[in-house]
This record gives sequence, structure tokens and C-alpha cells, in this order.
Amino acid sequence: MLTLGLLLVYRLGSWIPLPIVSQELLRQNIENMAGDTGGLGQMMQIVSMFSGSNLEQATIFGLGIMPYISASIIFQLLTSVYPPLEQLKKEGESGQRKINEYTRYATIPICLVQSYMWINWLRSGMGSGMSLIQTGYDEPFFIFACVLTMTVGTLFLMWVGEQIDAYGIGNGISLLIMAGILARMPIEAWGLISKGVNEGVQLGAGKGLDVGELLILAVIFVTVVVGVIAITQGQRRIPIQSAKHVRGNRVMGGQRQSLPLRVNQAGVMPIIFASSMLLFPTMMFSWLGSIWPESSMVAMLTNVFSNSRSGYIYNVLYIFLVYFFCYFWTAIMFNPKEISENLQNYGSFIPGYRPGNRTAAYLEQVMIRITYVGAAFLSVIAIFPTLIMNLFADLPVGIAMFYGGTGLLIVVSVALDLVQKIDSHLVMHNYSGLLEADDR
Repeated sequence: MLTLGLLLVYRLGSWIPLPIVSQELLRQNIENMAGDTGGLGQMMQIVSMFSGSNLEQATIFGLGIMPYISASIIFQLLTSVYPPLEQLKKEGESGQRKINEYTRYATIPICLVQSYMWINWLRSGMGSGMSLIQTGYDEPFFIFACVLTMTVGTLFLMWVGEQIDAYGIGNGISLLIMAGILARMPIEAWGLISKGVNEGVQLGAGKGLDVGELLILAVIFVTVVVGVIAITQGQRRIPIQSAKHVRGNRVMGGQRQSLPLRVNQAGVMPIIFASSMLLFPTMMFSWLGSIWPESSMVAMLTNVFSNSRSGYIYNVLYIFLVYFFCYFWTAIMFNPKEISENLQNYGSFIPGYRPGNRTAAYLEQVMIRITYVGAAFLSVIAIFPTLIMNLFADLPVGIAMFYGGTGLLIVVSVALDLVQKIDSHLVMHNYSGLLEADDR
């Protein structure tokens, strides 16, 4: 009940607008960008999806939880390359608490910068030149008030996530992101179904809602969900043998266990990084096109990077970046040498491989192979919105992006984690778990 109550507070706050912004002008600008699958339209869709924010309404929770996620990613990277933070990580729970404290402090300047850039973008009319700030309120005091409001809104969401972690159930930050994604789906679905209400229902191409199209979308949805669950839960189990110890007349140890290695070790992070990287050339070439409108080269590059629907170069670069960040993130998160040392310290070994460097080399080889499979899956997920939009030309962009698995991957992963935690709570209190049959 506490978790549901805090999620309700989050959803209510996501509809409280910033008072100085003209919501009518903002809505008109969003409608103009609604059909844009690249450039600013794509940026709005991606940022809103991954942060659980509501940028379309310019609300007090407009930044969502993305600044905190950005700070967390920065410190995760620093713990692998910066010795003091690496030492803190090795101290266990106390060191992790200190790193979390630094992450909270780093969130504040990130919020201030991002909120100021967002308000400035609204002042420029999202590039249209017509300010979205109401007349008489485009003053430094009111701008500072909005920046401070959005910063405090993100810090409040960070606190809500921590309260869910401490007193609720599930991962608080992940639940906020999932709630933001799911809250967008009824609106997008209504945009698809409203054609049937206004123009009728039929089978085949033409006006109205195509029943055949809905059936195909339903089959694709089930297939994508099954695939996401299979890859998310997929593991390569490495057999582990513990050494035998003779104590008196008894022989201890010798048990056979397994070391699970996840197929998708990097999660959804490679897609987030790849999408962010492709946004920079999109915005840069759009800016250069406004300076040199007569340049055919700039126009060609702008079209390549801003049209994911038909831009083959864009999709090839997307797949390449997903593979790159899959291996990059796995290399940061997975340390075969450390695992090999831990196995050796606990008196365990992998049959057929000597403890130490041979074990580390074997684990690294296995991880390289299974990461290739995980990266291939994420690549399909990344370009799936393009395939869906090419198959159904009139499909809303939000529906296509959800079917693309980027949002679906987050929702399914968080839902699986939530079910497992609910199951552990039930088993702890001697109830039959959700994942097992009731034998009583």
C-alpha cells in the first residue's frame, strides 16, 4: 500500500504544470513534432521514456528521475577507473552508502543545468523562435523559481524512490520509470483505437481501424514479451567444484555448484547510450542546416541522422553503437579476474581449468561469446520501432517505440524483479509463493 501510495503521488505531481509556461502553446509545439521520428521529436520520446518524465506538459516533475540516473551511471564508471571510489566499493555496504551519498550530491548540479537548459529551450519556443513563457513572466526571478522547482521535484522523486526501497517493495527508481512508461500507453493506445470510434472498423486497408492490423500487433506484442523474458532471464551456468577438506575422520566440501552468467549482462544501458550518442549528430546537423541552408552535404547528413524510418546508415550506426556499448558496459560490470580470485579464496574451481589466470581467461571468453548474443538481441530491440513504423505507416510513434522493446524491456525487467521480490516476501511469511504451486 505504501508503494502504491507513493506511485500515486508521483503520478499526481507529473500533471502539475509550471505556472509561467503557456501550456496551450506547448501543446501546439508538441503536436507539430508528434510525427517526427528523428531530431527533436525522437529526443522528446527517448528522454520522456527513459526518465519517466512528462516533458510534454512542462510539469514540476518534468525532469523525471533522469538526473539521478545520470549521476549513478557516472559514479558506476568512476568506481572502475578512480582508485578512491574503487576502494570504497570494496568496503561493502558502508562504502556503497558513501557512494550513494556522493551520487545524491552530484544529482543537484545536474538538475540545475538540465532544468535551466529546458526552460531556455521553452523560452526559444523549442527552436521556433516564439517564446512559450507567458507574457510578463520572462524575468530572471521567475526563471530561477522554475529551475529551482524542477530541481526540487527531481530530488523529491529521488527521495520517493529511496522510501520505496526502504519501506515498500521493489526497486523504487525502476518502479518510477516503469510507472511513467505505462502511464503513456493508454493515451497512445487511444490514438490508435479512436480511428475505429470516429471512422468505423473494417478488415483491410482503408479508412477506419483495421482489425487485421490489431491482430498482427497483438501477435508481435506477445512474441516480443516472450523474447524479452527469455533473454532477460537467460543464463549460462558455469559448473563450479569446491575443494575437499579432511577434518579428522570427516571429508568436508566437494559439492558441485554453478556460476550463472547473464546473457544480457548490460541490461538496457547500451540502448540508452546508443540513442543518446545518435542524438548529438542529429541536433548538430540540424543546427548547421539552419546556418548553411544552401549546403547539399549538410542537408544530406541531416536527413541521414534525423530519419530513422528510412535511414539505413542511421540504423547501421545504431546497431554498431549497441554492440560497442554492450561490450563496454559488460567490461565495466564484469571482472573475470576478481571472480577468479574469489573462487580461489573460497577453495572452489572450474573443472578442467587451473585457478588464477586460466580461470579468468575462460570466464572472459565465455562472457565475450554470450555478450555477442545479448547484443544481437538488443540490436533487434533497438531497430524494431523502425520495422514496426515501416510495416504500419499510420501507427503512432509512441506505440511503435513501446513495441520496439526499449520501453517494453524496462517494463518486463522491472515486473520480473517485482514479482520475485513479492514472492520472497510471501515465502518469508510461510505463504505459498507466486512462482510456485500451493501444495497445501
